[in-house]
Amino acid sequence: MEKRLKNGKRVRLVTGDITRIAAGAIVNAANSALAGGGGVDGAIHRAGGPGIMAELDEIRAKIGRCPAGRAVATSAGRLPAKYVFHAVGPVYRDGQHGEPELLSGCYRTCLQMADEREVHTISFPAISTGVYGYPLSEAAGIALRTVVEYLETRPTGVDEAIFVLFDAAAYDAYAGVLGEYGSAAGTP
Repeated sequence: MEKRLKNGKRVRLVTGDITRIAAGAIVNAANSALAGGGGVDGAIHRAGGPGIMAELDEIRAKIGRCPAGRAVATSAGRLPAKYVFHAVGPVYRDGQHGEPELLSGCYRTCLQMADEREVHTISFPAISTGVYGYPLSEAAGIALRTVVEYLETRPTGVDEAIFVLFDAAAYDAYAGVLGEYGSAAGTP
């Protein structure tokens, strides 16, 4: 599914493996220790190679932990990208403890980092919807609203945001939200 915005920028949804999607930057759903893990994080480290973790070791030595809602950048190793943005999403409690703002902050921070690095295509996973327990429909609404609003207000910078969703349930949740933005076209 694809949504073309009035300024020509676009948001796409695909089902698949984020490590195989070519983009200027790939967003990793990282943990605050920046120490690797399972899910998307593990897949990115396996596919990208040990150089990514070596860079994260250096970053950790300087900043310690990365708080929820923020991100750090590394090179992409063997991934089909130039950068990996390691975004730390919130652990979902009940949606009443700042989780929506922190989740939105992940996407906004990554888009700002992409603009600073002159990246035109960025790919996102469904941040915080795995072991962090964020309900898919709520996360989809926050993610898509943040990304669409950001892209609509920037005449330059990121031209395309691709949400790479792991399975049909995630795709359907994000497609339902993107469909609310009007004339979305295409297929997964």
